[in-house]
Amino acid sequence: MKKYTIDSVDKYNRLYDLKTTHPLVSVIDLHKAKKYANDYEFKFEIYGLFLKRASYCTMKYGRQSYDFQEGSVITVAPGQTVSISVQPEEISLDVFGIVFHPDLIYGTPLADKILEFGFFNYSETESLHLSLKEREKFMFYYNSIKEEVKNPVDDHTATLISMNILMLLEHLERFYERQFTTRHKVNSEIVRDFEKALKQFYSEENLLEVPKVNYFAEKAGLSVGYFSDLVKKETGMNAKDMISFHMISEAKRRLIQSTDDINTIAYKLGFEYPAHFSRSFKRIVGMSPKDFRTQIN
Repeated sequence: MKKYTIDSVDKYNRLYDLKTTHPLVSVIDLHKAKKYANDYEFKFEIYGLFLKRASYCTMKYGRQSYDFQEGSVITVAPGQTVSISVQPEEISLDVFGIVFHPDLIYGTPLADKILEFGFFNYSETESLHLSLKEREKFMFYYNSIKEEVKNPVDDHTATLISMNILMLLEHLERFYERQFTTRHKVNSEIVRDFEKALKQFYSEENLLEVPKVNYFAEKAGLSVGYFSDLVKKETGMNAKDMISFHMISEAKRRLIQSTDDINTIAYKLGFEYPAHFSRSFKRIVGMSPKDFRTQIN
């Protein structure tokens, strides 16, 4: 697999022999591509929003496969790596996209907001699947940006384009919330597996380390970002807090049922430094482990 760093809009366009009309943003229609990038590993240093209007596609979601009749949206951000392998029958790609350099949005409201869109940290297998109406909304902003890119660059260009990108991202966030809701059954199973894994993890007498969100996300076959947002939507509590809640519950049990001193309990729960355990316990319970044990006894 060939490796390729995309650090400019023009470098992306050259992969498909597309024309660059603005140095910081490009509206992509791969129907017009004169060549294709296949079997590549791309390191992105620019942003990208891509809508694949496939009539049929298969997605690996967690440990299961799901079939969709709707188009899908993939988002990438600087620093991410994406692998592309196109099947022979897909060589004429039905893909529309917007790629833009971070410099385009410098000094605009989008620059402050863009880091809040968690879906940029989702993996490609966790792409957003749109209804026909939602696809039309994507294409509305796509066409608005396309028209603006055609105009001569002036003092208003970056602001107007970034405003349209911001509105599109706000809609994508809404569509993702809809997707979480419509997959409640599947998502609730993932949360139940998470809770079982937590209980199993803390059933160990001596833990090697305090568990991290990425450990449970990997067990679910999901990216950390998608897993965290899924847990938040399903439970109202983020994954990190759920881990802390289970840790404190186990700590309380050991403080009550065992005669181990607090430092020993901290080490057995995976804390390298007992002071870190005490601070975490007090933050959640409102008192130190020592005071808790004294109060209970």
